[in-house]
Amino acid sequence: MEAARARLIEVAARLLATGGPDAVTIRSVALEAGVQAPAIYRLFGDKNGLLDAVVAHGFATYVDRKQPDPGIDPVDGLKEGWDLHIGFGLANPSLFRLLHTALRTPDGRAAVEEGASIFHGRIHRVAAAGRLRVTERRAADLIRAAATGVIFTLIDEPADQRDDALPEAAWAAVAAAILVDQPAAEAGPAAAAVTLLAALPELPSFSSGERELLGEWLRRVSEPGR
Repeated sequence: MEAARARLIEVAARLLATGGPDAVTIRSVALEAGVQAPAIYRLFGDKNGLLDAVVAHGFATYVDRKQPDPGIDPVDGLKEGWDLHIGFGLANPSLFRLLHTALRTPDGRAAVEEGASIFHGRIHRVAAAGRLRVTERRAADLIRAAATGVIFTLIDEPADQRDDALPEAAWAAVAAAILVDQPAAEAGPAAAAVTLLAALPELPSFSSGERELLGEWLRRVSEPGR
């Protein structure tokens, strides 16, 4: 059963890559895989279930390559994650679109959540190193918004008309907004507060209430004007 399921996902992924979502029909996948259509309905429910399985498999494969090197500089690791995500989107435009539109099955949600955990881990390392200017949540939102925008902008254009410098220009803008060039102690109170927030769960001698109160104070310092 698992072998048949894997084979159908492989066939559907190939049709998606070459012809887009419209090329992935129950009939086309059945013909390509040499099975009867009812077998696909039994395994995936319908076309949406099959497409989501393709997305989950493709994203899980990407996540396996996304694991950061623990020895890499945190800021370099964050940039590495950006490059990986941009590269994944440009190499898999139809899959990337489905990632943002397909209905999520448990497997699909699990793959996305694992990728998000790795992404947030990269950001947390930067915060703990004293190099983050804004809160971890704000940094994550800015990076996600910018990366998604860059990918959709580029895949919506003909390949020969794309601005290949856009990813680096966007990263430079994001980095200027979220990073500091020197350790947080020298970068001002907001960056120092972000660093202390990153370490807050491990700080000893605080009750849960004290830790929550300190966290609230630090968030106020780290988000001036909010």
